Amino acid sequence: MNPILRQLGFAATDRVVVLHADDIGMCQATLPAYETLSTAGAISSAAVMVPCPWFNSVAEQCRRRAGDPQVDMGVHLTLTSEWDSYRWRPLTTCDPASGLLDGEGYFPSRAMPVIQRADLDAVRLELTAQVQRALAAGIDVTHVDSHMLTLFHPRLLSVYIDVARQFDLPPFLVQIPPGWQSDMGHDAETIALGQRLIAEAADAGLPIFDYFQVLSLADSEHRVAEMSALLNQLPAGLSIILFHPAVDTPELRALAPDWRCRVADYELFSGDLLPHLLADAGVQVIGFRALRDAIRDP
Repeated sequence: MNPILRQLGFAATDRVVVLHADDIGMCQATLPAYETLSTAGAISSAAVMVPCPWFNSVAEQCRRRAGDPQVDMGVHLTLTSEWDSYRWRPLTTCDPASGLLDGEGYFPSRAMPVIQRADLDAVRLELTAQVQRALAAGIDVTHVDSHMLTLFHPRLLSVYIDVARQFDLPPFLVQIPPGWQSDMGHDAETIALGQRLIAEAADAGLPIFDYFQVLSLADSEHRVAEMSALLNQLPAGLSIILFHPAVDTPELRALAPDWRCRVADYELFSGDLLPHLLADAGVQVIGFRALRDAIRDP
């Protein structure tokens, strides 16, 4: 049985899921989506992108709703900037030697340049600054996770875990099957390092997810069927379903080629069907706040 679920009082057969909204603050369209969904209790956690232009508005919303148990906000640690015409930069450096910049002075658009070239001290400094800025802005940070899963690579994973432990926060960590890592081009030594780091994190009492899935950013037409299938196939243990809700705005359409999927996520979680899907699947929903409180008071 997953140790964190045992600590929280669940049974070995329970299927427990975190419903997690990614990319909050990436653009303005994520703000009303987050407020609507979190106020309604339709999602159980979210994470803000601190380097992005709308971070301050997310922080203001969190301050305004301080003490609201529906506000479960983590830091979506960000080392990449993936759009063509809408970019963001590191908080801590403009030095190309850091490996955190592309030729235009923004974060690289893809994870691999960061994984291959980033200076680990520069990564640590940047991740720490992002968490510190969220805390200083008044966000009751519940966890950290990784934009585009960049920090899941074993070369960066130990820094990611160290920063989380520095702030006594749970990092989003998951048991990634070795076959998946082989498909991503990882060699045997890299795979073994990643498995060892996850095992060490578990031994240190950090929660490890058993399973995760991301709602499609390529197909917006079958959201209800997709979500129903995901919920019904969740295994016993701790799972997380990631999605990217945003309202439909001209800004969103202009910057994100996958805008239809982001709007579909918002419509799914703001509609009437989701509670029925959860009930029919027989899963239980928790947020990262419960995991954070469990590691702080074992």
